[in-house]
This record gives sequence, structure tokens and C-alpha cells, in this order.
Amino acid sequence: MTDDGGRAGAVGGTVAAGGMSVELPLWKAISYFRVMALCYALLRYFNSYLHFLHPVAGWIFLGALTLWTLASTRAFANPQRCTWYVLGTDLTLAVTGIVMSGLTDSPARISHGAPTLPTIWAAGTVLGFAAKGGWRPAAASGSVIGVANILGHGGPTGDNVHNIVLLMMAGCAIGYVIELARASEATLTRALQVEAATRERERLSRDIHDGVLQVLALVQRRGAELSEGTGSGVDFAELGRLAGEQERALRALMTGGPLPAQRAPRSGAAEPPDPDAPHDLTALLRPYADERITLSAPGTAVLLPGPAAGELAAAVGAAVDNVRKHAGERARAWILVEDEPEAVTVSIRDDGPGFAPGRLGEAEQAGRLGVSQSIRGRLLDLGGTAELYSVPGEGVEVELRVPREGS
Repeated sequence: MTDDGGRAGAVGGTVAAGGMSVELPLWKAISYFRVMALCYALLRYFNSYLHFLHPVAGWIFLGALTLWTLASTRAFANPQRCTWYVLGTDLTLAVTGIVMSGLTDSPARISHGAPTLPTIWAAGTVLGFAAKGGWRPAAASGSVIGVANILGHGGPTGDNVHNIVLLMMAGCAIGYVIELARASEATLTRALQVEAATRERERLSRDIHDGVLQVLALVQRRGAELSEGTGSGVDFAELGRLAGEQERALRALMTGGPLPAQRAPRSGAAEPPDPDAPHDLTALLRPYADERITLSAPGTAVLLPGPAAGELAAAVGAAVDNVRKHAGERARAWILVEDEPEAVTVSIRDDGPGFAPGRLGEAEQAGRLGVSQSIRGRLLDLGGTAELYSVPGEGVEVELRVPREGS
């Protein structure tokens, strides 16, 4: 038996490992944007540097900007590498370029709306802050760049205000979307962990349910032997051991505590298959056959992966237990195994009294989960199906189908 926390942790770890998948394309887009914005800034300056008062200073800045952009491209393509230090350096370069634009360009060009030295490259800085921390850091960095534009390049002109508003809106919008994406991923991670824990606990409850049935069946058979005077060899110590294990397991399941390891009862039940090798389903089902239960299977081995064969055999055992408990002492049952290329189908049919429509739903509501957990739950975990057909007075037929692919 495995702890449900292990499987939930494994699923949660998988989600956490891929938790940045929604953000990674955005980071790569920001990295590409910075390179293209740099090319645009170089082209704009090349076409107009002769009109600057100090063109050499502009070339020096753009050379430094080129080196920094190329050096930080990998950092901006990955959220782990793009630290706050990298973003702070990026913001410092953007503000420096804006302030230098007011010192190196001519007042006439500035008054006519000439762009700054970094031009739209500064928007990449705001986008980086948005992707790293959400809309608040984006708004803060956008405000710093906006103040630099107003104080260092032309004052509060219509073009400046327009560009600042666009920059703030874009940065805040992307930051807000990033925050929603992260919240959604966290919610999905928690939901997957809860689902994994729930499915594991359902699987454990099926195992415990089956173990209880085996113990009760053993107690019933040996009690009958004792009552007939032939039970001198009854192993009461084994009965006590099995009953104690099942009691502890049930108590742990109800309280949500760690489940103790259980040993299989020595009552002739089929041993679980080796999980590392295919197993013959017919061999696992053979112990269920007796004078009342007839097993019909192909002459060749019906091979399934070990876990799938064990779960399918356990589901068949649960169906057979239901026949013995509810179909009556004289009822007979037939187990038919069909080995198909795409799937393995096992049908269990009895000639008992059957049950009325809606009876299974009432049993589930009453807490009797033999069909829903021990049969349907197992087949659902295997990617298969479990269908039950019954008409009052005409018995019950259970059809279990497990696909070979993905089982």
C-alpha cells in the first residue's frame, strides 16, 4: 500500500516543474521585442544623428545599449534568470538614454516631438517588470520612465503624455494578465493535488473494502466448520491478525491518517501480479470458480500488464462477492473472458433475482460503495468501462472492458 500523499506530491511536483509554461512564451516575446526595438533605435539614430548637437555621445550610449541588450537577452528569456538586479540595470539604462536625449539633441527637434535615444526600447523594461512582478512593478517602472520623459526630454507635451499613457496601460495590462495566469496555475496545481489524493484514497478504500470482504468470508467459512464440529484446526490467531489489520486500516481511512501496510490473508485468494511483467488474467480469475461459478476463457493466456491484470481481477472478485451475497444460495454465475486485439472484456452474469432501477444509487447514498468503488472505480483508473445490466427477476450482468493501450 502506498501513501496518498506520495502520489499527490508527484502530481503536484509535475505541475510545479511545468508551472512557468504559461509565462515562458511571454518572456521569449519580451526578449525578441527588446532586440527588435534596439534595431529600430539604431536605425532611427542612423538616419538623424547628423542633426544632433552631440552625435558622438548618442553613439556611445547606443553602443552600450547594444552590448547590454545582447548580454541580457538570455536573462529576459527566462523568469529565473531575469532578476530584479537585471531589471534595475535595464531601467537605469532606459532613464539614462531619455535624459541624454534632452542633452544631445537640439531644442528645435525636441519641441517638434523628436524621439528619445532608446525610443520604444524603454517599453521592454516596463514589460519585464510586468512579467516579473505584476501590474504594480510595471506601473512603478512606467512612472519612472514617464517622469524622466517629462523632466529630461521636452516637458509635458502632448506627445510625451500620449506615449506615457500608452506605456502605462500596456505594462499594467500585461502585468495583470500575468497575475491572473499565476493564480490560475496555482489553483490548477491545488486541484490536481486534491484530485490525486482523492483518487489514491478511493483506491485505498477499494483495497480495504476487498480486504474486509475477504476477512468476513474467511470468518464465515471457518465459523461454519467450527459449528459443524470439524473446525479443530481453526487458526484463531490468523483471524485475529486479519481482523486487527482491517480495523486499523478502516480507522485510519476514516480519520485521514496514514494507512498501515496490510498483509494479504492466507485464504487461497489470488496473489497480486508482478508489476514488472505481463500476467495471465485467466490464472488470476481461476480461484473464483467453484461449483456455483463457471469460468470460460480462451485456451491461450490472456496477458495484461501486472497492475491492470490485478485491478481487473479484483473488480471481477468484487462482482463475484456480490453474487454470493445478494443472488441467493442457489444462484449460479458465469464468468466469460474475451481476449480482443484492442481490449479485454470480462462479463459476469448470474441467474439471481436482479435489482430494480435506481438501486445502485440508493446503495451509494447509504455508504455501500462495493459497485462504485471496487468495480467502477477500478475500471475508471484503468481507462476502461464497467456496465451493469439488470432486470428484476432476470439476474445481473456486469461487463468490464479494459483497453490494452494505456491500461
